[in-house]
Amino acid sequence: MTTASRGSPEHGGSPEADFARRSVAMHSDPRFVELRRRLRVFVFPMSAAFLAWYLLYVLMSAYARDVMSIVLFGHVNVALLFGLLQFVTTFGIAILYARYAGRRLDPLAEQIHDELDAGSAAAPAAAPAADRTGAGDEKGAGA
Repeated sequence: MTTASRGSPEHGGSPEADFARRSVAMHSDPRFVELRRRLRVFVFPMSAAFLAWYLLYVLMSAYARDVMSIVLFGHVNVALLFGLLQFVTTFGIAILYARYAGRRLDPLAEQIHDELDAGSAAAPAAAPAADRTGAGDEKGAGA
């Protein structure tokens, strides 16, 4: 019937199958590889640094109680300061990541996304919703 003419003309599949095929192919694209590298360059060192900082806090709380109980001022001791700095560090990393992503990740990701969207936007425009259900076959028969 007319199902062979729907979807991607070169592959004879549905628009979804064509999008999936292009998405899988994009994994070997040099731009996608570079995007993943840029992400790892930020995420791995930052995660390691934060985990080391957190581990220091936990280990000092367990094994250096004398140091952690030093009163800095009023009722604030070193342990409380370390605990509050964990929150500060978390928000700081989130802010740094947002800035890094805006500069180094988002432009490249948007370029890749737009390229994938451009290919998938053409296929549904060629096959209206009525044609995909088979209800529009009478209109297409005369063309």
